[in-house]
Amino acid sequence: MNDLALSIITLFVGAAVFIVGMNMMSSGLKKSTGPSLKKLLKKIRNNRFACFGIGTTVTMLVQSSAATGVMVIGFIGAGAMTVFQGVNTVLGAYVGTTVTGLLAALSTVKISKYLIVIAVIGVILMFFKKEPIRNVGEILTGLGILFFGLNTMSGVLDTETGNPQLVKLVSDFFSAVNFPLLLLLIGAVVTALMQSSSASTSIIVAITGSGVLQFEQAMYLILGATIGTVITLLIQTIGGNVNVKRTGLIVLIIRILAALIALAICWPLTNQIASGFYAAFDFTKKEGRALAMALFHIAYNVIFMLAALPLVKPLEKLSFKLVKDKEQEKMKQSLKYIDNHLLDTPTVAMMQVKREIISMMHLSYDNLRLGYQRILTQDNSQDKELIETEDKIDYINNAITQFLINLTHNVSLKDEKTLGSYFHVVNDIERIGDHAYNFYESSLKMVSNDLKFSDVAKKEFDSMFDVICQMFDLTFVIFHDKSSDSLKKLHDLEDQTDNLKNALSTAHYERIQNKTCHVENSPFYTTLVSELERVADHLVNIGYSIVNPTGDDPTEKLAEQL
Repeated sequence: MNDLALSIITLFVGAAVFIVGMNMMSSGLKKSTGPSLKKLLKKIRNNRFACFGIGTTVTMLVQSSAATGVMVIGFIGAGAMTVFQGVNTVLGAYVGTTVTGLLAALSTVKISKYLIVIAVIGVILMFFKKEPIRNVGEILTGLGILFFGLNTMSGVLDTETGNPQLVKLVSDFFSAVNFPLLLLLIGAVVTALMQSSSASTSIIVAITGSGVLQFEQAMYLILGATIGTVITLLIQTIGGNVNVKRTGLIVLIIRILAALIALAICWPLTNQIASGFYAAFDFTKKEGRALAMALFHIAYNVIFMLAALPLVKPLEKLSFKLVKDKEQEKMKQSLKYIDNHLLDTPTVAMMQVKREIISMMHLSYDNLRLGYQRILTQDNSQDKELIETEDKIDYINNAITQFLINLTHNVSLKDEKTLGSYFHVVNDIERIGDHAYNFYESSLKMVSNDLKFSDVAKKEFDSMFDVICQMFDLTFVIFHDKSSDSLKKLHDLEDQTDNLKNALSTAHYERIQNKTCHVENSPFYTTLVSELERVADHLVNIGYSIVNPTGDDPTEKLAEQL
């Protein structure tokens, strides 16, 4: 094997060792500080500078903007963090990750050769039983390996002590591609493939320190690396919810805009910018060249990420237009009668909201039937429809509630009391929908335990469910005529469900005692009977709210009729 081939292999080995060391150090830091940092991220509020500062701090401690990004994406996906908070935090993370570049610059200092010894200390600490000590050992081991990898790379490319053939090969390559836009693209692609801006920028800093890469070329590679690092975040957004995808889009737009603006500024001023750094640092020494490159990276990120903060809010609005919530759009179609445009015409709005509530009631009734049939027959063919309808009911409940809140300010005192009763009505309808979904979940548990209701039990349930259906029909009548007679009938049927609950429970326990019924069915039997009885309670509540929207206690008048 000739010297050139050996030097190339050594270069790649150095890069691989550096990446392993950086990952090990980052892993140790995350284990030591991860739980505390997650608590810190949870406390984020809507102050953009606070989010930015926390993102910077967290990333400086874990030495990985990707790790911070994973936590942020997780919080956004769980609804614990907004898009606005997440983007500002990630921008801060890109400033925090520049510390790795400083470590790379430190590797060019002569004393850095001796810092490799800390890897030995780290390995020793990793044999301790206490986890905190092992974590410190992992950090030190990773740091030592990191320095070893950087020293290996910079040593083999050193213009004075490295392999002349390799130095010339690398130098000729960068001379051939010495075009700012092309260098930016190379930096972006390499970083995207490595999925680590810390790794790519540290390698750039180390190679710049060796003297084989000119400062004028390296700064465009750095700009490209800041775009390529977004790929890691975008990969994390795959499979995430719509807000996660919006966050990735905003960060990508900001990083591309920042890099292109910096390119537009630096391109015509390349010589002047380079001259400024040449004057400030001793470029005759490798540590001077490396430190200049590391500080350029820091200056770019601090200036442009801070400058991007005012853009986050407008870009957030843009992302909501570009990345549509398909599920939300689909849910909007569930609303048939109400729209915010109706708020300007309260009389029409009152009629339409009532129609929307009745429509919601029909959905709840239909789903109760589906849930009831699911637990009796264990037929899963309509599961999808049941789940989708439950989501629709929840969405309509929230939409009607918000519409009622907005409408309250525009109506008369009498209508305001009616609206007040509607709040209770939609809440009871939503709870009926929940009971339907509970039937579905109970059915799944019965199937997993290979349990079924007997024909006798099914007939008993049917007798109670028939009463519930009659109550639903009466409730729809009450929606239209607000009749006290209908309310009395509804009340009588509710009493009937109470009696049936007691009778069915007694019959069930008699069968258990006679061993004609499996005791394993008991929890599901009693739960179903109780749920049906609660549905009856909700229907009576709806009837009372509709007949007496003024809030007067209807029980006295009803008692007289009874």
